[in-house]
Amino acid sequence: MIMTITELRRILVESAGGEDIPELNGDIAALDFEQLGYDSLALIETASQIQRDFGVTIPEEQLIDVKTPQELIDIVNSELQRAV
Repeated sequence: MIMTITELRRILVESAGGEDIPELNGDIAALDFEQLGYDSLALIETASQIQRDFGVTIPEEQLIDVKTPQELIDIVNSELQRAV
C-alpha cells in the first residue's frame, strides 16, 4: 500500500470538516500547506487521520518541518516501505 496525492487530498478534506476546499483542486503536491490554508493544528489532525488510515505515526517534531503535500506523502510512503 502506498499513499497517493488523491488519498492525501481526501484526508485533507476530511480533516477540514469534509467541506469542498477549492485550494485542494489541481496539482497541490508542491504547494506549501500554508498556501493551502493549513496551519499546524490542521496538520496534526491530518497526521492523526493518516495514522488511522495507514497505521503510520508521524512524530510532531517531523510534522512541523513538513512544508508540502509531497513531503508528507514521501514520509508516509517511506514508513510504509520500512514496515514491509
